[in-house]
Amino acid sequence: MHRHRTGRLALAASVSALAAALACATNPATGERQLSFMSEDKEIALGQENDAQVRKEMGSYDDRALQEYVTSVGMKLAQVSERPNLPWHFTVADVPAINAFALPGGYIYITRGILPFLDDESQLAGVLGHEIGHVTARHAASQYSKSTLSQVGLLATAILAPGGQAIAEGGGTGLGLLLLKNGRDDEVQADGLGVRYASRGGWDPAGIPRMLTTLGRIEETSDSKGVPNWMQTHPQAEDRVQRVQAAVRSAENGATKFTTDKDGFTKHVVGIVWGDSPEQGIVRGASFLNKGLRIAMDFPQGWSIDNGQTQVVAKEPGGRSVMILQPIERPVGRTIDDVAIVSMQNAGFRAVEGAATTVNGLQAYLGTYVGALQNMGRVQVRALHVRNDRSVYLMAGIAPAETYANVSAAFAKSLQSFRGISAADAERLRPNRVELYTAKPGDTWQSIAERQSKGNIKPTTLAIMNGHPVNDQPPPGERLKIVVGD
Repeated sequence: MHRHRTGRLALAASVSALAAALACATNPATGERQLSFMSEDKEIALGQENDAQVRKEMGSYDDRALQEYVTSVGMKLAQVSERPNLPWHFTVADVPAINAFALPGGYIYITRGILPFLDDESQLAGVLGHEIGHVTARHAASQYSKSTLSQVGLLATAILAPGGQAIAEGGGTGLGLLLLKNGRDDEVQADGLGVRYASRGGWDPAGIPRMLTTLGRIEETSDSKGVPNWMQTHPQAEDRVQRVQAAVRSAENGATKFTTDKDGFTKHVVGIVWGDSPEQGIVRGASFLNKGLRIAMDFPQGWSIDNGQTQVVAKEPGGRSVMILQPIERPVGRTIDDVAIVSMQNAGFRAVEGAATTVNGLQAYLGTYVGALQNMGRVQVRALHVRNDRSVYLMAGIAPAETYANVSAAFAKSLQSFRGISAADAERLRPNRVELYTAKPGDTWQSIAERQSKGNIKPTTLAIMNGHPVNDQPPPGERLKIVVGD
């Protein structure tokens, strides 16, 4: 019996070894032998298929001149890469996240959220060159192939051992690997390839470590706009800055002249939307307004407001209390009273008191509830369920039971502020945008954030956006990127 089992394992190993031997080839971008079961045609097909999904979920930023500019920089980089004949596509994704990513087959994406944090065209070339490097190094294809190789072993076991099919089915298709976070070695390799392509294209390769330094500052302040962001999909920047310097020095040897083109880059970034768009919901001071849903609500003054994918959350500064605003998906009940009672029961809260009411002309139910939440313990909740058109929304103030009395008045005021907005008012909503400002003597990041940007950006973020450490102050006369709103 043991001899027969050993034979099965040997055959499975032989199948894997044969598949690996047949699939290994030297990658011209990296000079390394690389496992690959994915043909170039397959790469292109996968990229094209997933491109449709990316565009559906993120959208393409509506600025033709910016899209053409990014594409022109990207194509120049791609043409000096080892795979110039791929059908390269470059897209500015319409999301506030600070990120860039690539799909197999030459599909490269950079979010509008990262662009204001870049200082010049050499840094843009660095980001795009890095993502091109992932494609030329076939990092996603390699992950797919490693997954496929493990599948070969599983299938061999399935053929030779009873019950093996169940194991094989659990192995997955490997397609999900296309958007996984790359490992540190892959990221460092892509940094080096980005340096290679940027310098070949005539851009200053030092733009890449400068760009990584800026992203590292964002990471340190944990002040990123939206998810998924660069820090979630890329390793820490600090170590990569040190490791890419050797590639930069090598690229600079013998070079006569590089370009950065700060003015050309800035021209295309001025006017870009900052943060969320009105259709996704925007924050104006303490107010949240959503053009698509035609609703608005005021949160307590001084609370930080985060507009997430499924809910808006406002957090008490220095405290543990929060307020939320979210739609009720598939509300259960004939009346708003029924919907409120059922939804809070399903969430695990016990009603203390409640009654039907109206808020700014809308049918509503206002109640007080108690329960427990992870990381908060026993809590008290003041919740308002409101029907607006055909939708039902929940607004709630949540606080630890022992501190509820301290914030109950703020909760009450905010809950009574929920309102619908007219179609005309919704159309007048405009997003925050990036503009230019010349620093004056005595200016600080704090004063510019308060006076010129009206609180639409944090002082630390303003410093990072302009390539400064957060403890520096803007020198008089420097042209700065700031954020302005209506």
